[in-house]
Amino acid sequence: MSFGAIIIGDEILSGKRVDRHFAKIAELLGERGLRLSWAEYLGDERARIAATLRRSLAAGDVVFSFGGIGNTPDDHTRQAAAAALGVDLVLHPDAEREIRARFGAEITDVRLLLGTFPRDVEIIPNPFNRIPGFRVRDHHFLPGFPQMAHPMAEWALDTFYAALFHQQPLVEKAFLLTGANCYESALLDLMEQVVADFPALRLFSLPSMSKKEERRYLELGVEGDPLLVEEAMTLIRQEVERRGISWQWRS
Repeated sequence: MSFGAIIIGDEILSGKRVDRHFAKIAELLGERGLRLSWAEYLGDERARIAATLRRSLAAGDVVFSFGGIGNTPDDHTRQAAAAALGVDLVLHPDAEREIRARFGAEITDVRLLLGTFPRDVEIIPNPFNRIPGFRVRDHHFLPGFPQMAHPMAEWALDTFYAALFHQQPLVEKAFLLTGANCYESALLDLMEQVVADFPALRLFSLPSMSKKEERRYLELGVEGDPLLVEEAMTLIRQEVERRGISWQWRS
């Protein structure tokens, strides 16, 4: 299964707030031997959010959506999800119980709107303040507040996707190559050999150039199972040494 993230909020796209969700969901997945396949940033635009959700629901990916599930006029995610699913919004009984437990005698109809979700979803418990999120068809809708959303995402991963976890977290290693022959096209045959010999690994190459020194660099490495990574890095090291290319471990 592929994992994706949708991060919603005009305040992020305008630069008023810095996104903290992308790095965290990537970290949570990485700790479990998984990785993000894609991520999208969206503004507070209901039609665009709904269109994005229709596409991701059709793809069958596991998706974590952050933001826009509140009850203010600029929150559109609940309504967009309902539109994408083709259902109406209803007060979820489990969400209602959580919200009533949270507010007690101070409960109001406006606060109960926080538990109005697309029909037939499940709730995601919120350990911070008991205002839940919801999930449906491997899509998980979480608040925009990191202190709420991140424990909720971790709970969802451990509750529903433990069977997908690798026993050992993935590792990433790379060499920083320098020299006249350290450009990508000169090493294409080596990269193709690594991909052919280690299909379970993810190979990456990131060229750069120092303006100050006018020196070319290439970061070449792999990500995946630790034992396979060691074997692949040995192959890469032996071959770049044979070609007279200087290398050092990427820091």
